[in-house]
Amino acid sequence: MKTFRLFTLSIICSLISFVGFAQNKTATFDVSGNCSMCKKTIEKAAKSAGASYANWDMDAKKLTVHFNNKTSVEKIQQKIALAGYDNAGATASDAAYDKLHACCKYERKAAKADADCCEKGEACCKDGKADCCKDKKSAAKN
Repeated sequence: MKTFRLFTLSIICSLISFVGFAQNKTATFDVSGNCSMCKKTIEKAAKSAGASYANWDMDAKKLTVHFNNKTSVEKIQQKIALAGYDNAGATASDAAYDKLHACCKYERKAAKADADCCEKGEACCKDGKADCCKDKKSAAKN
């Protein structure tokens, strides 16, 4: 009888762990950054958003995360953007980016694209507002 209980308990535990692992998801996406300090901050932000695993490849500029149904890729990307890092799903605010250490300040692609179109006199800003180029031109002159 004792053996039967032990066997039943081990089956139940196996089923519970199987169900838990079956709900894990993996995602890989681009995250801007430069150094080992960036790596630490990016991975910490991803984990604080609910990722059970986060590994940022400094050379490839890609983050791989494992997470369950309690969070999503979008939530993880938002949290990383709040830490100051542009990524495939969210752009960091200028204020968050400005708080980064000097060695962590990467070249911002979105900001550069807006500046390039503004120099050409085009209204190509990401949010669709034609006056953002006007603002950038007036800011550049000041």
